[in-house]
Amino acid sequence: MANIKSQKKRILTNAKRTERNKAVRSELKSRVKRAVGTIGSDDNAEATRLAIKRLDKAAAKRIIHPNQAARRKSRLMRKLNAG
Repeated sequence: MANIKSQKKRILTNAKRTERNKAVRSELKSRVKRAVGTIGSDDNAEATRLAIKRLDKAAAKRIIHPNQAARRKSRLMRKLNAG
């Protein structure tokens, strides 16, 4: 355990940020999975729009790298267009 006060605070803030980032990443996976699962149904456009929106938002907040967001959106669109 750290002895320095600022380092103790840093440990606490890092833990909070980690929890928040975990929640966002989990939601990303859920949104993309739902979008892939709705291929061929009426809910497809809305689920895809929400998945892309969440990917863009996570990339803007640097929770995931912008290139990763672009790659995941590209793969999602390829699956949707193929199916």
